[in-house]
Amino acid sequence: MHWLYLGLAIVFEVAGTLNMKLSEGFSKPLPSVLLVVFYICSLSFLTLSLKQIEISVAYAIWSGLGILIITLIGYMFFAEQINGLKVFSILLIIAGVVLLNLSGSAHAQEQPKIHQSGN
Repeated sequence: MHWLYLGLAIVFEVAGTLNMKLSEGFSKPLPSVLLVVFYICSLSFLTLSLKQIEISVAYAIWSGLGILIITLIGYMFFAEQINGLKVFSILLIIAGVVLLNLSGSAHAQEQPKIHQSGN
């Protein structure tokens, strides 16, 4: 279920970013409201995914896939340019996410204990 939450967090993050572009600097009301709603949903699902996925892995996947999807949307729908350096950079991000998952730390079953100093 935690991977589903992460997937939903990515979908809502992409929707929020898309509406950020469509809001034209908060000058259009509907996309401006939607971007806030979508980001709240995204962060809520990201938070739920962190119950079972390590924060470094979840955030890397969330941001990495978000970058990839937004780059493709920008290219296909907003005529944004993609050059070799952009492609190479995105491939490095994807490679980093894959390596994080292969490290075995992505499948932690137990939450770390937070040590509190105090009286």
